[in-house]
Amino acid sequence: MTETSQGPLWARSGIGLTGFGLYYPEQVIANDAFVEEDDNPIDASVLGTISVRTRHRSSAKETIPFMAAEAGRHAVKDAGLQPNDLDLVILASWTAPPFIPEHAPEAAELLGCPRTLAFDVSGACAGFVHAVQIAASHLTCLPGTRHALVVCSEQFSRRARPGSKGELLCGDAAGAVVLSRRGDPGGLLDSVLRSDGSRASVVAAPGPRGWIRSQKDLPEHATSSMVEVCSELLARNGLTIDDVDWVVPHPGTDVVHRRVRAALGVPDHKFVVNFETRGNTSSASIPIVLAEETGSGRFRQGDLVLSPAVGSGWYYGALLYRVF
Repeated sequence: MTETSQGPLWARSGIGLTGFGLYYPEQVIANDAFVEEDDNPIDASVLGTISVRTRHRSSAKETIPFMAAEAGRHAVKDAGLQPNDLDLVILASWTAPPFIPEHAPEAAELLGCPRTLAFDVSGACAGFVHAVQIAASHLTCLPGTRHALVVCSEQFSRRARPGSKGELLCGDAAGAVVLSRRGDPGGLLDSVLRSDGSRASVVAAPGPRGWIRSQKDLPEHATSSMVEVCSELLARNGLTIDDVDWVVPHPGTDVVHRRVRAALGVPDHKFVVNFETRGNTSSASIPIVLAEETGSGRFRQGDLVLSPAVGSGWYYGALLYRVF
């Protein structure tokens, strides 16, 4: 039996996305002095036009666990819960990995639920999709799990080579979502996540400094991967792109944005990123947009959202869900 014939994974699970939160570091950096000439052929093909005007950089105090706890605190409050109501905390991050201990238990302690099960996942820029799938599995399979916090906290500015054009795109942030077993279907509907080790070198951050580098054909891989998973989810749920209210992708570069919009036929007003004001915040990119747009009232209850993402590894996946 193919995965498509099995139908949606979570449509009858009763899992809702019930709370959203974010944290931006205090320091805002303006990209007001840079050269637009495409003197580097790889930069030109991968990055395109630098449309990022501002981005955030975290301080020594604003660690991965600190930012995660702040974003999580807002999401828990938005869900009408207290930290000790949480049964699970999953923290997605790759940009400042520790050996031990993991970030998640410290973030849970800072949040106020020190004995809640908490652990880290990666998946690079696809970490939000990865973490939501794991949280949904726990909520579905473990009877005592009612509320899970998925939080993505990244210091992407640390992974860009200082003085490079790529540095102008990379920002720091944390975004969080609470998933709860509500009983009524219609929140989290479906998801897909895959890996392809043959493309592991398309994006890499090799030692010793861990500065990120991309191959020239990154946009082709990113676009084809996003289109593949979006098309699969739409087909599996009997939908077309016209049925979707908002497409909230992980934003990579302007080149990828343009190609994905064109390939999927997404109208500009439905394609929602905060790339211009926040930059590429890796796994935090999707949940910070959700927090911003639900908080502003632009995203309304019942809106159908499609969120694709790709990440070094090579990981690619997407989520289909309704806003609660």
